[in-house]
Amino acid sequence: MSFSSRSAKLTILALLSASTLYCFYKSRRLRKLKLSLNPTLSSRKPKLFFISQTGTSKALAHRLLNVLNSNGLVFDLVDPKDYEPEDLFKETLVLFVASTWEDGGPPPHAKFLANWLSESAEDFRVGSLLLSQCKFSVFGVGSRVYGETYNAVARDFSKRMKALGAKEILPIGEGDVDGGDIDKCFDDWSRKLLKVVKVDAEGNGVELCSGIAGDSDAVSVEEEYEEEDDDLGEEDIVDLEDIAGKGPSRKSTNVVETNGKLNGKKVMVTPVIRASLEKQGYKIIGSHSGVKICRWTKSQLRGRGGCYKHSFYGIESHRCMEATPSLACANKCVFCWRHHTNPVGKSWQWEMDDPLDIVNSAIDLHTKMIKQMKGVPGVTQEKLEEGLSPRHCALSLVGEPIMYPEINTLVDELHQRRISTFLVTNAQFPDKIKLLKPVTQLYVSVDAATKESLKAIDRPLFGDFWERFIDSLKALNEKQQRTVYRLTLVKGWNTEDIDAYSNLFSIGRPDFVEIKGVTYCGSSNTSKLTMENVPWHSDVKSFSEALAAKSQGEYEVACEHVHSCCVLLAKTDKFRVDGQWFTWIDYEKFHDLVASGKPFDSKDYMAPTPSWAVYGSDEGGFDPDQSRYRKERHHKPKPTS
Repeated sequence: MSFSSRSAKLTILALLSASTLYCFYKSRRLRKLKLSLNPTLSSRKPKLFFISQTGTSKALAHRLLNVLNSNGLVFDLVDPKDYEPEDLFKETLVLFVASTWEDGGPPPHAKFLANWLSESAEDFRVGSLLLSQCKFSVFGVGSRVYGETYNAVARDFSKRMKALGAKEILPIGEGDVDGGDIDKCFDDWSRKLLKVVKVDAEGNGVELCSGIAGDSDAVSVEEEYEEEDDDLGEEDIVDLEDIAGKGPSRKSTNVVETNGKLNGKKVMVTPVIRASLEKQGYKIIGSHSGVKICRWTKSQLRGRGGCYKHSFYGIESHRCMEATPSLACANKCVFCWRHHTNPVGKSWQWEMDDPLDIVNSAIDLHTKMIKQMKGVPGVTQEKLEEGLSPRHCALSLVGEPIMYPEINTLVDELHQRRISTFLVTNAQFPDKIKLLKPVTQLYVSVDAATKESLKAIDRPLFGDFWERFIDSLKALNEKQQRTVYRLTLVKGWNTEDIDAYSNLFSIGRPDFVEIKGVTYCGSSNTSKLTMENVPWHSDVKSFSEALAAKSQGEYEVACEHVHSCCVLLAKTDKFRVDGQWFTWIDYEKFHDLVASGKPFDSKDYMAPTPSWAVYGSDEGGFDPDQSRYRKERHHKPKPTS
């Protein structure tokens, strides 16, 4: 035996021994390594992995798969949860389409693969030749607003694969979904990838299932990207960390953009986001605003009852317009009823529309939706005409309205039309709260009472989210008009922190505290919530009574709306006069006070609460002038044993 052949055999034995030791070391945590040398590695199909939380990266991977297959390059589409990581050493070519999930980590279905790569790359017994027969490339989908965790998963996969000896055939591709360049980045990366893979396949003598350059059935990246996805089903829910590849055909959009920009500036509502929101019934205004008709608006138009704001504050639900001047938000709350289809951001960085145009368009689109109610059973001509003249605007549709730089001008425009304003902020922009002009009622969302639970529930973008939250409550305390803490109770998440919630009262000293059970919005991979997390009205009442008791008389339970699972606490020294609650609003008085330009406070425009809205009334907050309508529910009979 020659020295060279003996040396080669020793090298192979050393590598096998290292792999065996590694297998033994990880036997309790990983599945057993199958050490079967495959003499025909090239006979295995290349793999295309999708790493996605909501399914949109899967749709993107499907699109890429079709492009590859149609060009004679046959790949297997792989879900990491169904793949044995130890089999990577058998692969010749793998591609990853990877999104980043919470705290810069991978989605749950890819954690095992990610952990295996990380642990293997750090284990000296594995060495740097384990994946030496494998070539790879990665495309990451993320958002730069997440700072250091931007495309962290894609970058980590690239780093770990190279550390294990794999060869990167194309540098990592990255798309910023909030930068408006995701489409172009993916197209460019896919085009380059297709060329590299073709050359590699031809150079290695890989048998292709069809012709390459001259195949008339071959599909280009651009052609495939413009195909519509008609079979996505539940995966139509779009997560902003994973939004690429699910957009509508570029031919179908009616927004004139160039590389995600309008007039040289970034556009907040990209074609992908627009398509997703419009599918949910939103009417998009300009480049960053929206309006949508509320089901309670329809209900009161039909004389079937108003929302909890009608019971608590006397708004006319059929004359209420639900809108926002900013569809972007700085949180990704677990109970978001929009399933995170709106953009995210820490500051305003987009093209900005004129506030007057936004108000005019919002009213125009709202009234058009109201007109569609004509002829619906129960809708009288009188109610329809009233509905066509909105008197209230709930600036709480979606996103963070206070982010809009011209929010004060927009509020002024609404008030000049004698339209009241109910503005909700998510407590991440305290400076904006300080600069805000008087609104009819200002809300701060208090989704949790501790730093840990707030991070888990709101999933904020800001690293200093807790400090911003506390400063927002302090800013609320400085306001003279009506202020509200809005609590959303999620069973198993934030219903046990009564003492901690009570401690927050002294910081913001709100006029009111709205306590509402979370609304279940259907299954979504962006949220872990189920119907088990939705509290009963009795649960909300118990929580509210306990919280009021903790205030030692400063707050009492004032109103309830049973249908909405909602209860209102009110400050007793302000809004309980001679034994009667004054939680309702004198809207005409409010507009007169605003027009006067003189200082005023919340007591100057309060009005008496009707008995049917008071906590504990027989009506449970349902207006007796309305007709109660109960849906017939046909439940399947329980199986008998």
